[in-house]
Formats: sequence, C-alpha cells, structure tokens
Amino acid sequence: MSAERIGLIAGNGRFPLVFAEGARRQGVRVVAVAHRGETEPDIESLVEGVTWIDAGQIGAMIDALKAAGVTRAVMAGGITKPRLFENFRPDARALALIARVGRIGDDGLLRALAAELEGEGVTVVESTLYLGDVVPQPGVLTKRPPSEAEWSDVRHGLEVAHTIGRFDIGQSVVIRQGTVVAVEGIEGTDATIRRAGSLVRGDFVVVKVCKPTQDRRFDLPAIGAQTVQAMCEAGARVLAVEAGRTVMLDREAMIAAADAADVSIVAVEAGTP
Repeated sequence: MSAERIGLIAGNGRFPLVFAEGARRQGVRVVAVAHRGETEPDIESLVEGVTWIDAGQIGAMIDALKAAGVTRAVMAGGITKPRLFENFRPDARALALIARVGRIGDDGLLRALAAELEGEGVTVVESTLYLGDVVPQPGVLTKRPPSEAEWSDVRHGLEVAHTIGRFDIGQSVVIRQGTVVAVEGIEGTDATIRRAGSLVRGDFVVVKVCKPTQDRRFDLPAIGAQTVQAMCEAGARVLAVEAGRTVMLDREAMIAAADAADVSIVAVEAGTP
C-alpha cells in the first residue's frame, strides 16, 4: 500500500464516501474528520481513522489532522445550512475566524478555514483528486437531448443562476417557458426541485452552476441519482450543469435513471450566458 496519506474533512451526502472509495482504490490512506448529524456513518468503513466533531469545532479538526500527520486535505460535502443556525457549536478558534470573516456561510469562511489549515501545515487541495471522470466534459450526457425550447430555458437559467451566485444565494434555479419558478435558498437543490414541482405541473428545466467567485477546492456543485429522483417526482425534464465545475456522483446509475425517465442531462461550457 502506498505511504501516501490524505485528510478528508467530510460533510454530508455521498461525496465524502465517493472520495474515500476513489482514494482507497488508488492505494491512498484516508484519515477523516466527520461532522455529527451530517456525515454518513458509512465513512468509518472506508477510511483508516475518523474523528467525529460538531460543526464549528475547528480546533478539534486541526488537532485531528495534525495528529494523523497529514500535509494535504480535501473538503468534500457541505454542512446543511439550517444546521449552522440550529446546531452550530463554534470553539474559540472558530469564533476568532468568524470575527475576522464577518459572516457564517459565506464562501469567504471556507477560504478563511483553508488558510487556517494551511497555517498549520495542512494544504487544502481540490476534492476531485483521485476521482477520474467524476467531473463531466461538455456535451449531452443522456440519450435524449433538450428540445429547442428547453435549450432556451437552459440559457436563461444559466444567466439567472450566475446572477444570484454573485450574492451567495444558491447554485440552482428552475425555469419553465422563460419564467423563473424557483431559486435555491438554504434548503438545497433537491428540495428546490420538489418545491418547483409543487408550484407548476412539471416540464421544467433545472440549472445548477458554480458561483462566479467559487473556490474549486471546496463546495463544487454536486449531482447524483437522488437529483434525478427528485426531478422525476417533480416532473422536471432537463438538468443543466457546468462542464469541468460539477461533481457527478454515481455517474452511471445517474445517467441510467435519467435515460429510463427520458430526462436530459447536459454539461455546458463554464461561463456560458
């Protein structure tokens, strides 16, 4: 086994598990710091060791990574935003960092955390390390391409999503026939899709993008089979993401589910208006 070892700061969802599996396949030893109430318990079977912390315990996070002797770490998976208001337990180090940054949940907070880690000798690297084709290239990824009307909604959605991204509101928007049906807030993409389904009778387009100022080392937009499931439940017809800036989890299963439901998934050039 390779002597290489990397730290994993694990948030919620499938992404931390996919990263750990990918690293392990390449003989890389993974040491995780996981968040109670957020990270899937299955992480314990995929890593060499895991330290469980509450959201906001930055001091414990740093101590765990340093004790493991890692010099590089990735951040995979987020922290549910409502938890930052309900169960956030910042330690002294976190309080000092927040005082410097000014806002909880801002992209600047993640950059400040990365700088804090790097000051302790732990460099934060891109979370797509070891994951191969998990980031899609431009093109139609499913059997069915969007119709001309759907492409028009995709273009409009990209413009709207990039605009709201500048205000750190969310990564996703839902469009139907040129009308903005729903904008992602703190509830997440899947909940936004379901909310859109409760407002209109399906046949809409979902667009998910990177925020214009997003740091690709963390919090890349992620989609997976559960995204397609939410779309099917709500009657969505197209999912558009940015090529090179999106993580596709369980890609084969996701595309197979989309094809079975006649849903179109496309990856567009980053920055396309």
